[in-house]
Amino acid sequence: MLFNSLQFLIFFPIVVTIFFLLPQKRRWILLLIASYYFYMCWKVEYIVLIIISTLIDYFVAQQMDKLKEQAKKKKWLYLSLISNLGILFGFKYFNFINENVQSFFNHFNIFYNVPAFELLLPVGISFYTFQTLSYTIDVYNCKTKAQKHLGVFAVFVSFFPQLVAGPIERSNRMLPQFFVKHDFNYERVRFGLQQMMWGFFKKVVIADRLAIVVDGVYNNLDNYSGFALIIATIFFTFQIYCDFSGYSDIAIGSARVMGFELMENFKRPYFSKSISEFWKRWHISLSTWFRDYLYIPLGGSKVVKWKWYYNLFITFLVSGFWHGANFTFIVWGALHGTYLISAIILKKPKEIIINYLNIKNTNFHKIYQVSFTFLLASFAWIFFRANNITDAIYVITHLFTDVGDYTNFTAMQLKLRGLGIGMNDLLISFGLIIFMELFNIYERDGDVWLKLKNKSKWLRWSVYYIIMLGILFLAPYSKVSNFIYFQF
Repeated sequence: MLFNSLQFLIFFPIVVTIFFLLPQKRRWILLLIASYYFYMCWKVEYIVLIIISTLIDYFVAQQMDKLKEQAKKKKWLYLSLISNLGILFGFKYFNFINENVQSFFNHFNIFYNVPAFELLLPVGISFYTFQTLSYTIDVYNCKTKAQKHLGVFAVFVSFFPQLVAGPIERSNRMLPQFFVKHDFNYERVRFGLQQMMWGFFKKVVIADRLAIVVDGVYNNLDNYSGFALIIATIFFTFQIYCDFSGYSDIAIGSARVMGFELMENFKRPYFSKSISEFWKRWHISLSTWFRDYLYIPLGGSKVVKWKWYYNLFITFLVSGFWHGANFTFIVWGALHGTYLISAIILKKPKEIIINYLNIKNTNFHKIYQVSFTFLLASFAWIFFRANNITDAIYVITHLFTDVGDYTNFTAMQLKLRGLGIGMNDLLISFGLIIFMELFNIYERDGDVWLKLKNKSKWLRWSVYYIIMLGILFLAPYSKVSNFIYFQF
């Protein structure tokens, strides 16, 4: 079931109404049924995978909780890791690795004919797998106790607001919330609905509008160069942010309506002054997961310098591969790892130059930092969006092939028509991006909706009407589009 569907707009109010009517001790049953139904609306039989992961990790955690010696716990942890990662590997990565092994052997004329699996990738498998894995790892490390209530644990694994694309929650933060009675609170419900509304606006108005150009160009690269590639790349930079942060806002807002607090997943990432800061603001639940369960166990930064670089690079390489079975994602992850390592190596020379020019903490320096970080992130997004490495290289090598046409208004209009949009559409798209970023700037000092509560009624309702009217009249409703991160 998609958040941006009529089905969800009927499903969600029904679930919320019944939730508040039920006694606390029965609410987990409703949430489990609702979550399983939510998932099965996509593909019924794949609910079995969630149930298998739930049962294995519940049983594993119970066994580890009984043991005191880490060595004895380890075999149970391995069972959780092998079973969960095995399912993830089978559905998401087997065909990719199998095809590349076959290609390698064929190069040397060695017979290799292992058939591919004709299986559809289960929606959200990477997200709920990482969520339940973090639980068993935390039980192993004695950071949390095993949950005795199987039903509540099953809700934790499958909680519908964040089931298919996060945020990836931790058990010691999320599980206790299912045992707290959440009474109906008008203010909390209002804030939750407002956050959902903003999420819908970012997804169906901004992201889906930008997707028309992005998909048109990146899926037909032979027809485009220069201006079109630059516009499509810039648009994708904002499309993926609005698409995914929009999903996160709807997830966090819908959970908030029922009284549950999910972690913040985005924090104005394109205002970051470095790639390191970018990853503290972008997909926070995943970046902190890799920090806590891969980077730090590898040794983090508390090792010799070359090992530190290795830990950073491996973490981002794995992060890239987590996103999908394609070399484009691996290169994307490797690029970000290279960015971070380069920043560490160049830190001292950079500080010397900045001090010499006496521009530290100046507005010019801050603007430069934000702009440079944005360009680095946008460049890496080329690999993320491209269908394959060849396409990514084509984009990079053809970005500036018709620079002279940028100043020719007639030529620009012709190019826009080739993209299927007019000058007005282009201006509306950039206007929406500016509006969204102004909203983000206003959010720097605290929750926008909480701040608007204290403003005059005409200002509050002006903002509400702008967003609602935008959803009604500016969204391209030709088709209901999936969220980008559903494929991961």
